[in-house]
Amino acid sequence: MLEQLPLEGMPRRLYSCTPSRLNSWLDCRRRYRFSYLDRPQPQKGPAWAHNSMGASVHNALAAWWREPYNRRTPAMASILLTNGWISEGFRDAEQSTRWRDHARGLVSGYVETLDPADEPVGVERTVATRTKTIAVSGRIDRLDRRGDELVVVDYKTGRRPLTQDDARGSLALAIYAIAASRVLRTPCHTVELHHLPTGEVVEWEHTDESLARHLSRAEEVALEAGEADERYRAGDTEAPFPPSPGPLCSWCDFRRHCPEGRTAAPDKLPWDALSDPS
Repeated sequence: MLEQLPLEGMPRRLYSCTPSRLNSWLDCRRRYRFSYLDRPQPQKGPAWAHNSMGASVHNALAAWWREPYNRRTPAMASILLTNGWISEGFRDAEQSTRWRDHARGLVSGYVETLDPADEPVGVERTVATRTKTIAVSGRIDRLDRRGDELVVVDYKTGRRPLTQDDARGSLALAIYAIAASRVLRTPCHTVELHHLPTGEVVEWEHTDESLARHLSRAEEVALEAGEADERYRAGDTEAPFPPSPGPLCSWCDFRRHCPEGRTAAPDKLPWDALSDPS
């Protein structure tokens, strides 16, 4: 039987992705393969306490905006955090309780800086867009309207202080801004990182040109990853998924399956990324 040949001029299949998938390809191609291609997926390591804390904070803030206006108080933020606390990854109940109480202070202190009547355009809002190369979607923590423009807001709970470069260089935030503007037909150039541990807001205002550069970069990554995906699915054992050994290998969910990663960085306990909450 003759093998069917692709028809010339037929459009290439769009690479469907999220910003997380694109960043995973850039960070480590082996982790990308483990995350998105291998089925069944290799078993992950234990949950990380800092991820549990971050997810708990994000969930509480999203739920706070869904409350009726008269219930949007700091006390309600604390209640929502407590009720939705995720305890996975902590050393023991005592450590989990200390970090839960610390997180309660973070969310209650943060919402004190907000106007509960300033209704966001979206909370945990999914936006999507496509080009000739990619179909990309993602979920925005919060989408505000400031004057005639939209603003992308992303919550951060890590211990590392943020810089303007973090906002300017974020591929994810740029894609969110582009997708939000297209979905809602409203300009969106400003992206903000709200760092709850310090109370700092790091802002960057993109131009149309800088957003276009980010989108072009996303398309370049998608072409590379898409070609590797096709080779993998075709059974090519030489498909390019090398590891990127380095210090971050300590925190990889799949390090047990990666000899190079285990050699490059020491094991970490699930709670080692936490600082002293006091």
